[in-house]
Amino acid sequence: MKIIRWLRIIHRDLGFLMVGIALVYGISGIYLNHLDSKDPAFYTEEGSLQLPSLLSVSELTDKWNEHKDLPALKKIMPVDDTHYRLMLEGGIGVYNSADGHLDYEKHRKRFFVYWINHLHYNKVKGWGSIADIFACSLIFLAVSGIFIVKGKHGISGTGKWWLIAGLLIPVIYIIINVL
Repeated sequence: MKIIRWLRIIHRDLGFLMVGIALVYGISGIYLNHLDSKDPAFYTEEGSLQLPSLLSVSELTDKWNEHKDLPALKKIMPVDDTHYRLMLEGGIGVYNSADGHLDYEKHRKRFFVYWINHLHYNKVKGWGSIADIFACSLIFLAVSGIFIVKGKHGISGTGKWWLIAGLLIPVIYIIINVL
């Protein structure tokens, strides 16, 4: 009985302690699951310009710099015989010298999403230790939760069926989608 009491106390307090970290992983996980080929940590604004065709690199630089509302041009690199890649401050563009069409993207950081994704990807110095503690805490919370609930809803009652279903979900998913 004392073990169950301590499991409840630790489970409760550790659960409250881990809420903030769980929110970071949960929210960033949703963003990362719905990338749609765009980085969710950035707002992307797309635009285009119609410029004269067959511009040289220096002429293209001058034409770009005439537009003061556009990001600073850092570098122009040839891609092939007719296309140039524009490396922009906070963006990228492609100029088609055959028809003069230039498509570009400007990127701005979504501060909150940017940082929680960095934590999720473990790209913040020292976060790996916290992530390991969180992972071990999740394991403890999962296992201790099995023993805390007693009676007809516990592991000896309907809880065993929910446990089996929860274990089968990833197994079935792997069988259907991977094997």
